[in-house]
Amino acid sequence: MKKPEMVLILDFGGQHSQLLARRVREFEVYCEVHPCNLSVEQVKAMAPAGIILTGGPADATSPAAPSFDLEILNLGVPVLGICYGHLLIAHLSGGRVEEGLAQEYGRATLTPTAKSTLLEGVQENSACWISHSFVVSSLPEPFVITGRTDACIAAMENAEKRLYGVQFHPEVSHTECGNTVIKNFLFGICGLSGGWTMEKYAETAIEEIRKTVGNGQVLLALSGGVDSSVCAALVSKAVGKQLTCVFVDHGLMRKDEGDEVEEAFKGHFDLNFLRANEQAHFLSHLKGVSDPEQKRKIIGREFIRVFEKYAKQIGTVDFLCQGTIYPDVIESGPGQAAVIKSHHNVGGLPDVVNFREIIEPLRPLFKDEVRKLGLALGLPEHLVWRQPFPGPGLAIRVMGEITEDKLRIVRESDAIFRAEIAAAGLEKSIHQYFTVLTETKTVGMMDNARTFENVLALRAVATTDFMTADWVRIPYEVLDKVSSRIISEVPGTNRIVYDITSKPPATIEWE
Repeated sequence: MKKPEMVLILDFGGQHSQLLARRVREFEVYCEVHPCNLSVEQVKAMAPAGIILTGGPADATSPAAPSFDLEILNLGVPVLGICYGHLLIAHLSGGRVEEGLAQEYGRATLTPTAKSTLLEGVQENSACWISHSFVVSSLPEPFVITGRTDACIAAMENAEKRLYGVQFHPEVSHTECGNTVIKNFLFGICGLSGGWTMEKYAETAIEEIRKTVGNGQVLLALSGGVDSSVCAALVSKAVGKQLTCVFVDHGLMRKDEGDEVEEAFKGHFDLNFLRANEQAHFLSHLKGVSDPEQKRKIIGREFIRVFEKYAKQIGTVDFLCQGTIYPDVIESGPGQAAVIKSHHNVGGLPDVVNFREIIEPLRPLFKDEVRKLGLALGLPEHLVWRQPFPGPGLAIRVMGEITEDKLRIVRESDAIFRAEIAAAGLEKSIHQYFTVLTETKTVGMMDNARTFENVLALRAVATTDFMTADWVRIPYEVLDKVSSRIISEVPGTNRIVYDITSKPPATIEWE
């Protein structure tokens, strides 16, 4: 199987490392993010077509600062240093880096000062995003200056050795010429052809899965979420009925969701599908429990027990399939296992579920790529664009003790909220939205009579990484329609409030 062209990103702890990888992938070029301390032998083995050194918070001149194997600069592979990477190339190559007389944070103006393949097409006085207190004050030989801001050498290069550095961040949207710079590096300097699409990825992944699994049996815990659903579709295309998906319906899902998941997989994919209808089991264990952390632990514990019960019915299992995606790998740092690894116990799964290896076919992909892959595999759009949903489900969107009636209120109100967001054409611009049943009751009036019913909250956020999030300014007319419909169609509510708190200080979920 032919390996895709690859760009290696060496991570120095920069806050934009994932964003940088996504920008490269947007040009249909495969890239991987690895710790900065890879040896030159490890880099050679990867055979990258280009190398990017990320930003980072350290002082490049400090003996304790993260560094990299300087021999990497002598491999003949194009290297682009960004911010800290730029300073590090200059410092380690014999230039001078020191604290600048003037510091720039945020918007700055970039002016190209010499002909450069990297800056080709960059306009004079182009806005760029920059953050530094240290600057390159003296270039190493034979580097030349190719761009400046008012306060620093903004771009330098050694064109003969194809070594480049920029003080600004081309990966952020505030840098007007950012895409131009990245595109120039990938295609003008590295000579890449692009074309790394999800259709091509599916072909190679299916081939690899078939080769790995052989005649073995594969088990997947299917949640109905995007990652596990796409994982199931991909593996079923590879090995068909050798895959068994166990879908644990704990009764804490959104309206009609269990039926939608079952219909999608039983009707359209060649696999064994087991639906564990264990709603009563979970509700009995959650009875009387109001503490959110205790609810989470009970659901996690009982999920394992139910999964174990159904896994025993299957018999011998050779491979466990997981929907690990690339942000999980990056955030976990060094020491990550390979795509397929020997394993005997994972993420709290019981030891009784015996398997030889783990298959993680989505491991190289970001979430948006997983969605594209799902569409390429023929998954219905409503599953591919399914809202992020926590493992404990509606249990953490019902404040306090969980009852069937409370779940009904959240289920019906959430369905209305989602329907109206879709009708307004907002479903792809809001990254997560849902309803929450509070523990508060208020006085209201309906049909000229006093009511004393539940307060229901609406929550909607926009985010890129789910580490921080801002509340969405949903148009008033949409909120008005949502509120009116919920009050009139969902018995048990008489007041709707909208959560306008960002993360931090709040979390996205209420519990």
